[in-house]
Amino acid sequence: MVDIATRVYNHKWKIDPIVRSLIDTDFYKLLMCQSVFRNRPDTTVTFSLINRTTRIPLAHLIDEGELREQLDHIRTLRLSRGESTWLRGNTFYGKRQMFRPDFMEWFEALQLPPYHLERVGDQYELTFEGKWPEVMLWEIPALAVLMELRSRATLAHMGRFELQVLYARAMTKLWQKIERLQGVEGLRIADFGTRRRHSFLWQDWAVQAMQEGLGPTFAGTSNCLIAKNRDLEAIGTNAHELPMVYAALAETDAALARAPYDVLSDWHEEHSGNLRIILPDTYGTQGFLQNAPDWLTQWTGIRIDSGDPATGAETAIRWWESRGEDPREKLVIFSDGLDVDRIEALHRQFSGRVRVSFGWGTLLTNDFRGLVADDALAPFSLVCKAVAANGRPTVKLSDNPEKAMGPEAEILRYKRVFGVGEQERVEVVV
Repeated sequence: MVDIATRVYNHKWKIDPIVRSLIDTDFYKLLMCQSVFRNRPDTTVTFSLINRTTRIPLAHLIDEGELREQLDHIRTLRLSRGESTWLRGNTFYGKRQMFRPDFMEWFEALQLPPYHLERVGDQYELTFEGKWPEVMLWEIPALAVLMELRSRATLAHMGRFELQVLYARAMTKLWQKIERLQGVEGLRIADFGTRRRHSFLWQDWAVQAMQEGLGPTFAGTSNCLIAKNRDLEAIGTNAHELPMVYAALAETDAALARAPYDVLSDWHEEHSGNLRIILPDTYGTQGFLQNAPDWLTQWTGIRIDSGDPATGAETAIRWWESRGEDPREKLVIFSDGLDVDRIEALHRQFSGRVRVSFGWGTLLTNDFRGLVADDALAPFSLVCKAVAANGRPTVKLSDNPEKAMGPEAEILRYKRVFGVGEQERVEVVV
């Protein structure tokens, strides 16, 4: 096992590039990339970094030269033979050859496209523009780089013993969470923490701790590289990016209203079983389910990723019941802002009523809250989103208006088209 504190103290970053592989990314990104490669390969999309926690002055904390060096390194990465073999030959979600030969040939030749970086006040403006299948693969590594460089900026001023104690405390804190989860009967939980992790080495340690501490209760990790290296299941389905881009491409209000279902129609043709998970909150869960076609009721489950999670799950249960489905046979995946208290409470509330699963993110792989002065290692809310498609702005409404994004006029239009009224604001922690 890597001695993380010593590795950090030595500051030999050249042997520790933040992103060391094109598959050091979330599994759902590769699944979505294949779908985009098949269905919308020529769409031009722009991704942009958005720091929701504006009190964190990234441009003051992170040296621009270091940031460029890490981003430039990512552009040198190519799939290794072992990585390609793993993707081509492994069984994912019970399916062999999940990734089609034409997609793999394209991926094996891929170099991520150029980036645009500019300092604007206390923040960085970081954007990626190009063909959708290419630029979408910048999202996760870009976030990982910014998060880890912020961590490194704080750790660089710490001594050897201070670092040893810091990591000992962080390990103890995480292990205590795992010990609590050991008592949750029937728990199913996975690591979803790549995008806002403290560091790659720390995420890898956290995954190993979950493996040992939870055994078969631990379902796997969203991180493809760690899944490969640790012989774990790669976990993930789809994300808001798909309906956001499809919606931006819609020519009329009627086409806009259909766009979220067009996404899932394309997905339905490619995937079955536990990959058929609905993410309904991009333009409001209530309206999405109310207008959903009957074939979606046959899907395996729903992921709850914004708003009050219990309210979202109750809404899903009522929808299944109204369509003649037995909720006890359906899967609800909770994935928004989870920590142990909420995991325990949601499992108690819904176990037996639905099949419950959890995707544990930032507070698994980056909970250094309270461990250094001024809470300088506390996680914060940083995202990299598709902001335009073929020159048209994208919009996300969410079940929490704090997560909404897009031009105000377009937000109002989308609310009208999707029938979204007043929403309850919930603080976005991570």
